[in-house]
Amino acid sequence: MSGFVDEAQLHVKAGNGGAGSVSFRREAHTPRGGPDGGDGGKGGDVWLVADHDVASLLQFRDHPHRGAGNGGHGAGKARHGANGKDTVVKVPVGTVVKDLEGNVVADLADDGDRWLAGAGGRGGKGNARFLSNRRRAPTFAEQGEVGEEHWYNLELKLMADVALVGFPNAGKSTLISRISAAKPKIADYPFTTLEPNLGVVRFDEHEFVVADIPGLIEGASQGKGLGHRFLRHVERARVLVVLLDLTGDPAEQERILLQELGRYRPELLDRPRITVGSKADMAAVPWDGMSISAITGDGLRPLLGKVAELVDEARREIPEGVGFVVHRPEAEGLMVERSDDGGFVVRGRAAERAVAVSDITNAQALAYVQGRLKRLGVDRALSRAGAKEGDIVHIGGFSFEYQP
Repeated sequence: MSGFVDEAQLHVKAGNGGAGSVSFRREAHTPRGGPDGGDGGKGGDVWLVADHDVASLLQFRDHPHRGAGNGGHGAGKARHGANGKDTVVKVPVGTVVKDLEGNVVADLADDGDRWLAGAGGRGGKGNARFLSNRRRAPTFAEQGEVGEEHWYNLELKLMADVALVGFPNAGKSTLISRISAAKPKIADYPFTTLEPNLGVVRFDEHEFVVADIPGLIEGASQGKGLGHRFLRHVERARVLVVLLDLTGDPAEQERILLQELGRYRPELLDRPRITVGSKADMAAVPWDGMSISAITGDGLRPLLGKVAELVDEARREIPEGVGFVVHRPEAEGLMVERSDDGGFVVRGRAAERAVAVSDITNAQALAYVQGRLKRLGVDRALSRAGAKEGDIVHIGGFSFEYQP
């Protein structure tokens, strides 16, 4: 069973908020005290964090579910519920997060990058929070908000300084085994390498990471031979080493490889690259360019020297970072749409929350919700959308008739 997984699904369930409490102060000398119901605690968040110590997405293949803790409920005597515990999910550096429609929602390209994958529900307010001059004895509290729940597709794009690109059996695995401590499977037949291998190369005062990308074939840019999965790992490499098998036709190999790179991502052709002939000890055709033999070691030092030079140049062009990046989903606004039944649907977290966490069978709670929706601009938005008296309006899981 392979220990390297570069595609997986993830299901996150953030914690639910705790319910607020309805309580009134009752003591020996205060038989009719004011409201003292405490608030519910916030549900825990689910965060994705890029960690250089995590090598692949293997942990999600059989166990894709991650959840956070629920908030505690409020209680009398103004006792607030505890917040739910956050969950931090570590993923490899270079993980791209997509929704189920294929849209990229996060790109965790640097060690320490964080992204809020699921926001915990806010805790409900206790009845003490609804005390006002007009409402001296509030008999209602809010329920906790339900935490976010999502499915995501995760894709890993390897973070390497150098990518070895070539046909199957061009000698990439042998080369990386000679210049680093990586121990890939090596055999004399195509497609020995079915997953990328990473190796750290130390050459004089230089140090860089090399990725052995599984062999590409003609049509890889259209997905042939798992081409998209293999080409994905080339995208982030700073330098490309195009390896041509000198026992075959190197010119034709170079034409096809560059063609596939260009079709997949045209900008890859502008990336610094070195073209080198491999298996020089068994060359069947004349070759004027740089050549190596991973078996005998001939040509390895000049190749590594050139690669180190290009890597250093590429690193100098990258602006210095400003620390880890926190990716947060953008806050939702308020939107009104037509529904299939001819009515209107109000979308927006604040409006949906106002209805969802309140007991609208309670007259006091219903009056509070109506005022809250008005302050959020729901009435004005419905009027602008053309709502008329008697039209059905849907907010979250509730429906009611519109009254201007």
